[in-house]
Parts: sequence; structure tokens; C-alpha cells
Amino acid sequence: MARLSSILNAFAFCTTLLFMIAAYGAQLPENHVAMFVFGDSLFDAGNNVYLNKTGANVWPYGETFFHHPTGRVCDGRILPDFIAQYAKLPFLSPVLQPGLQDFTNGVNFASAGAGVLAETYPGTLNIKMQLGYFEKVEKQLKEKLGDEKAKKLLSKAVYIFSIGGNDYISLYSASTNNSDMLEPSHRRKYMGMVLGNFTSVIQAIYSKGGRKFGFQNVGPLGCSPSSKAMVSDSNIECVSKLLSLAKLHNIAFANILKKLTKQLPGFKYSVFDYLTSLRKRIHSCSKYGFKEGKTACCGSGRYRGTFSCGKNETGYELCPDPNEYVWFDPGHPTEKTNQQLAELFWSGASNITSPYNLKSLFETL
Repeated sequence: MARLSSILNAFAFCTTLLFMIAAYGAQLPENHVAMFVFGDSLFDAGNNVYLNKTGANVWPYGETFFHHPTGRVCDGRILPDFIAQYAKLPFLSPVLQPGLQDFTNGVNFASAGAGVLAETYPGTLNIKMQLGYFEKVEKQLKEKLGDEKAKKLLSKAVYIFSIGGNDYISLYSASTNNSDMLEPSHRRKYMGMVLGNFTSVIQAIYSKGGRKFGFQNVGPLGCSPSSKAMVSDSNIECVSKLLSLAKLHNIAFANILKKLTKQLPGFKYSVFDYLTSLRKRIHSCSKYGFKEGKTACCGSGRYRGTFSCGKNETGYELCPDPNEYVWFDPGHPTEKTNQQLAELFWSGASNITSPYNLKSLFETL
């Protein structure tokens, strides 16, 4: 009888403990730092698969690491996967994944094709829509952890971004039918809208407690296989008008971040010079362990610059070893390239990643 009583008491204790955990929220390690990912196809871990049943959910995407398509526009892991690994976090799930409930490690909001502006490739999650999902996650964290612990998690978290490139690709594409679109006055107005909307999202996350931000700047637009395939010059290194848009944006955005540092107490950030780092690998590929920097591993046409990868109805070419290539498809790097770039974002020197690198931000509690 005494034995039965002991068992019942133990059961009652465990039941009470479970209710206490539910009531007071899960206990997180003191040094736990979550990561929230915003952006476009360079950071999308599969949201577009759930959003519109499109995206890179066909073979050979995912061939080298996962051995099946995951929605990542890559042969394997993308940059946030490596950052998560370095930060001792699991791969972050796409926010649209059905049944997803635990956000204590963070989550991925990025959407392939997304821009800062709503008009950029409708049907994707633009940055304002990604912010909306973040606000829902914030609410769920408060319900699970309680207001105080959720606030602490959000203030210690790191928020990383790759966004803006699609806005300028969209502008350039529109200019082929209307050259006025790239006139200095219109370009300044358009860039002002992109930068203004992006800044408002950063400020909104700051108002929710975010203090540590990592930005991958806009890459070398015009230097990708898809960009070069659009022009007739077969010897061109980069489409200069597209590359110029990326450079101008990056300069202006860097100045905005310096202003935000003065305006927002506790605001810390890292900017990774993705443009320079990727461009070096395109033009001096052998120096970084690649055999091919200008042609994509998967695609068709000149430079394999047509987005046909995985489309059996149109046909495509596929290289035997993506590790020899900087580009996997006409607009997205291989896993090997992503790993090299992630290492620079994580612990790069100040001439590449500044004023902090991501490692410093994760270690700042």
C-alpha cells in the first residue's frame, strides 16, 4: 500500500511540474541566443514551397547535402544554415512550415523573389509581410515564455537580412522597355523608397526589442550568369548598370546604419560585404578553390544563364561536381561558395565585415 502511495505521489509531483512549466514558460540557458532570418532566395529555407508550391523543390536542388530538394535555391546549404551551425543552433525552419510551434531558437521568414517593395515580384513574402509574420511569432513567444522571458529572448537574438537585390533587378528589367526608369532622378526616388521601407522594418524590430542586426549587403548584380546571358557581349564581366545600382544602394544603406546607431540606444550591427566577396570568387575563382566562376553548374544556354534547372520539360545541363563552381544555378551560389561567405560573415576581418562580425554579436549578451 505504501508503495502504491509513493507511486501516486511521484505521479502527482510530475503532473504538477508539467503544469508549472506550461504556466511559467520553458527555461532557456542563460547564454541562449536565437536567430531570426529575413530575406530573399539567398536565405529562403523553403517558405516558397509552402507559399505557392513553387521554389526550388525539384531535383537537382538539394543534391549535395540533403540529397533531396528542400526549397533552398542551392545544391545544399545556404548561408543561414552555416551561421546557425557556428552559433550552435539547429537549422531554422521556414515560418510557413505546417505545425511549427517552437520559435525559441528562431525561425526563417525569407522568401525567394522577395523584395523590400511590395511591387517586386508579387506572390512572394516581401519584407513588410515577413515583419508581419515576425510579429505573430513575437506573440506566440510571449504566450509560451511569458512577457519578460520573451522580451529577453528577443533582445539577445540576432536578426540577419539579405534583401534589396530583387528590387533593383526588377527596376533594371523594367528599364529595358522604358529607359527613363534608370534616369538619375527616378533612380534616386526608387532607391529612396527601398531604403526608407527597409529602415522602417529595422526600426519596427528594434521597437519589439531587437538590438543586434546582421546585414548581407546587395551582391554583385550584373555579374551573375543570368545577368550576363541577357546581353549580347559574350566577353562582358558584369552588366555595369545593374552593378552600379547595387553599389549605390550599399553606400547609401551603410550611411543609414551609421545614423541609426546614433538614434537607437543599444543598436549594434554587422554588415558583410557580400558584393566584394562574391565578386572576387567570380573573377578569381581558382584562388578560392573553384574551377569555374562565370558559368552556372545548372541551367541552359550561354553561361547556363537561363533559369531551367530542374525543369525537365525544357531541359537543362548539370555539371558533375557543384564544388568546382561558384554558381549553382544562374543566380545563386553553390553550397561551397555559401560556406566560404558564411565564414566571412561570421568571423571576417573588419575590411569585409564591420563594425562587428556576427560572432561578436552572438557573444554579446
